[in-house]
Amino acid sequence: MILLYYILYFSAQIFVMTSSTKNIRKQPVRKRKKKQPKGVLIWSRVKWISVAIIFVGFGIWFGISFKDGINYLFNSDKDLKAEKTVYDIRNVEVLSRHSEKMIGFDVSQYQGIISWEEIDSIAQHSLLEFVFIRSTMGTDGKDKAFELNWRGARANHFIRGAYHYYRPDENSVEQAHNFIKNVRLSEGDLPPVLDIEELPKRQSMDSLVVGLKKWMDIVEKEYKIKPILYSGEHYYSKNLQKWFPDHVVWIANYNFFVEEIKPEWHFWQFTEKGVINGIDGKVDVNVFNGNRSEIRKLLVR
Repeated sequence: MILLYYILYFSAQIFVMTSSTKNIRKQPVRKRKKKQPKGVLIWSRVKWISVAIIFVGFGIWFGISFKDGINYLFNSDKDLKAEKTVYDIRNVEVLSRHSEKMIGFDVSQYQGIISWEEIDSIAQHSLLEFVFIRSTMGTDGKDKAFELNWRGARANHFIRGAYHYYRPDENSVEQAHNFIKNVRLSEGDLPPVLDIEELPKRQSMDSLVVGLKKWMDIVEKEYKIKPILYSGEHYYSKNLQKWFPDHVVWIANYNFFVEEIKPEWHFWQFTEKGVINGIDGKVDVNVFNGNRSEIRKLLVR
């Protein structure tokens, strides 16, 4: 509980400093300042004591709520090769609370060349078992690293899935065919994923929903499996939830104080600051709301 100690220590120091500052007076040059009423001094002290209590209380709550993450951050184990950051406090806490769930990650060309054979776990804490890989974007975009990542994931026994980044103001039918042209799914793969994050600029939300449904219908007909829908929690709940109530959903929410997956989420992207051996830079990390036997029900047969 080193971090808790420091929080309490610095809170006490702040209190001492603010209290002692009140007793230091600059010597007047000509006339003496009028003394403050006793009631004002008492209220001032009560105010600073209250602030100190709040700091201490927050420190105690934080230390208890994020104890696993704090222990990891200050662990001096030299075998931990991955660079530690303050984000690991929440990341490790989330992983600890989902030890019975499956953990995965997602990648695109922005992760560069990935050493797939080095990937095994995150923070040497949780085994990584599935991966979503960006395949296509819009009507004609293709991720430059898709083929390499797609083969690497299968060769190293990850359950893999391909996702399409949807561009709201481009033709939905052409976007669906772009995905189909570039992605061949095999038995044991995850369903296709439609990633929608942007608001349309040249059409209404109702029109956007019509386009999303067209994409879903074309892709489902091609692969004989219903696609997964990915979006941020706010975007999904405000714009999509009522139109796609029966789809498997993959929700992004990076809020530091959200520590557990919601029952209605099938996949939860809880951070974009993961550190994984074999991948340069930060990585998105995900929780599947189930175990291996439950994820098999979703896979391509």
